Amino acid sequence: MAEPTGIDAEEAPSPFELYALHYAVHTGRRQHENFLRADPHESGSDLHYFVWLARRDREVFVIDTGFAAPAATARGRTLLRQPAEALKVLGVDAAEIEQVIVTHLHYDHAGTLTDFPRAQFHLQVAEAAYATGPCMCDPKTRATFDVEDIVEYVRVLFAGRVTFHDGDVQLAPGLWLHKIPGHTAGLQSVRVFTKRGWVVIASDATHLYANLARRNPFPIFHDEKALLAGFERLSELAPSLDHIVPGHDPAVMRAYRAPDPSLEGIVVRLDEAPALSWLELAQ
Repeated sequence: MAEPTGIDAEEAPSPFELYALHYAVHTGRRQHENFLRADPHESGSDLHYFVWLARRDREVFVIDTGFAAPAATARGRTLLRQPAEALKVLGVDAAEIEQVIVTHLHYDHAGTLTDFPRAQFHLQVAEAAYATGPCMCDPKTRATFDVEDIVEYVRVLFAGRVTFHDGDVQLAPGLWLHKIPGHTAGLQSVRVFTKRGWVVIASDATHLYANLARRNPFPIFHDEKALLAGFERLSELAPSLDHIVPGHDPAVMRAYRAPDPSLEGIVVRLDEAPALSWLELAQ
């Protein structure tokens, strides 16, 4: 059972800085590619691809590792910068990172593991079983995984660098993992305490603000019923909808400010209140 989202001031942990780093984009999408129930003739939102960083003094947690140029070429995505390069703009060296949370093993969240040679990777047990078990006999299911990423995951597993979790767990004061299956069998969202309170990095528990607002899922999922229940779980974990950050919405880059004007379009601060309301972002 997770702790309550509301914490008395005297019990509150020290806040983390929290950032979204934009590393790739997919343009020219149609509505039916973003919503299970949509008009296939209507144009749809682009997808942005992010990794996230939670930092508190010397504690640094990277959330997801993105993908590299081969996956971008194979899947028609535009790679703007390697995730490790994005981290450098915040003074973070991927080669020195010791803690990486992998929300799930899809190609766009679990590539470039080799760029984090010192990291311990945190993963849900159910996700590991899903990505390496009988479900991968189905071509449509395995299409969103990259076999080379999974092979590299097995290598780091055999090197003793994977920590498995089964359900909700606190990794550090002010940083929780929450298992929210649906998109995959073992997806985990990350709840981080910041100076504006608890912020929930949904990852692909909701790709876009509008998926959650309309209760209309992104059309790639393992279990639709669980995915819909996950929408409710996100709302329970966050103090308000404005504290939920979706996994792929371009609106994130409009809603939050860059830590420096030179980083506009690359990184934004999620530990500060958004300039736009959640209802505006869900339009």
